Amino acid sequence: MSSSEESVRLAAGDVELTVHPQNGCRVASLVIGGTEVLRQGERYGSFPMVPWCGRVGDGRFRNGDVVHQLPLNSPPHAIHGTGRDVAWRTARAGKDEAAFTFELAEPWPYTGRVTQTFELTEDSLTLTMGVETYDTSFPAQAGWHPWFLRTLGGQDVRIDFTAAWQEERGEDHLPTGHRIPPQPSPWDDCFGMPDGVLVTLTWPEQLELTVASRSEWVVVYDEQDEAVCVEPQSGPPNGLDSDPRFVTPIDPLEMATTWSWRRL
Repeated sequence: MSSSEESVRLAAGDVELTVHPQNGCRVASLVIGGTEVLRQGERYGSFPMVPWCGRVGDGRFRNGDVVHQLPLNSPPHAIHGTGRDVAWRTARAGKDEAAFTFELAEPWPYTGRVTQTFELTEDSLTLTMGVETYDTSFPAQAGWHPWFLRTLGGQDVRIDFTAAWQEERGEDHLPTGHRIPPQPSPWDDCFGMPDGVLVTLTWPEQLELTVASRSEWVVVYDEQDEAVCVEPQSGPPNGLDSDPRFVTPIDPLEMATTWSWRRL
């Protein structure tokens, strides 16, 4: 493990993970056996989505009788939370594990703390996230937005999963509230997996990587040539209103995902 203000590097066997706490505590790099698996660039890698995931319609959500307006960073909506835009504090950094925190603040209307941890082994990465409030209860979500390279070693990725349903997506890119049978690719869509998220990425003759989570929600995005995204999250897009999960002083939000891999 080596660390500086700009980066924290974890290692296990021939696997190396680099986290940039100053750039939204994103995974900047995941190298498995000498092969980078994440798209590079300050906007890419894999970033945390917190305290909401995906789009919030018109940037507005309700907490009881109070309506809040978020900045429209993806007009006409607010997207992917504030955690990716702030510097996180390194709470702990060891050889193969680390923990980071940041304080919720404007433009999010409530105070609280977010914690993110990383645990690396030779064949897996486990990420956890927790959201807690200091006083007022509020709806929140947590998840991850990895940008996996579409091509490794000249081989295009294959995405395999079995979902119980797909959230119908309206022209405004928000779920309509209807559930439909899963549709074929291309996707920028949310799927429901009541038994837990399980999505396998296979680069033939290169690598098989599985994204798993006990959560039942995942967004799959494959509309770009450079990368594909498999985003486990604690609720659906626009879920602050449609499917709110409240963080209370005695009930924090906890979310986890494990990426596991094997060489082919």
